[in-house]
Amino acid sequence: MNYKKVKILSNFIICLVLIIIGLVGFLPAKSIAISNSDSYNAIYNGSRDNNLVAIMINVYENTEVVEKMLDVLESKKAKATFFVGGCWADDNKSTLLKIISQGHELGNHGYFHKDHKKLSEKENCLEIDSCHKIVYSMTGYKMELFAPPSGSFSKTTLKVSKGLNYKTIMWSKDTIDWRDSDENLIISRATKNIKSGDFILMHPKTHALNALGKIIDIINEKGYTLVTVSDCLNNKI
Repeated sequence: MNYKKVKILSNFIICLVLIIIGLVGFLPAKSIAISNSDSYNAIYNGSRDNNLVAIMINVYENTEVVEKMLDVLESKKAKATFFVGGCWADDNKSTLLKIISQGHELGNHGYFHKDHKKLSEKENCLEIDSCHKIVYSMTGYKMELFAPPSGSFSKTTLKVSKGLNYKTIMWSKDTIDWRDSDENLIISRATKNIKSGDFILMHPKTHALNALGKIIDIINEKGYTLVTVSDCLNNKI
């Protein structure tokens, strides 16, 4: 299937999803409250004084690995935030509900993993809001945090995110587990020079799963508690 056909099919699918959840067509710019303010910012970490750390797991694939990560977190009594892509979420209701039931947090990771820096205001809005609506329609969970795919965003992305009542979240530690499969390297990137308020980025990869338990143990041994991103921001255990 060539690129043009893929693009046509993607647009058809997302329009169909929006019809199902009660939204027809593109959201007009006036539907979100934005201004020309320069005060919109991404958040890279929580408080540096609270001894709280958050693991953020960006999910577009590998449901089986997500389930096993949940088992590790449960066994270690640790919490995390799962930033889910809409096109993954719409096929994984039971996993979404498991994430919620175990006290973890759901975050928005857009619908089709697009480069938000290159998207218009309407396109940014469509990606974020369609993910929000599909997750809410299946779970009743209202997400409040948005993590741009690949960490790519513009001022427009920040304005749209805030207009949709989202905080835009980045990270302070990147395991780069999507590229590198060395478990020891992933552990080192996650835990070296760890500080209060760190946001540690991971993905549902088998090697990341294998490293997760050790990462949690090292962070706990250093005196930090693993909580959700929101709890890290709000100094809440």
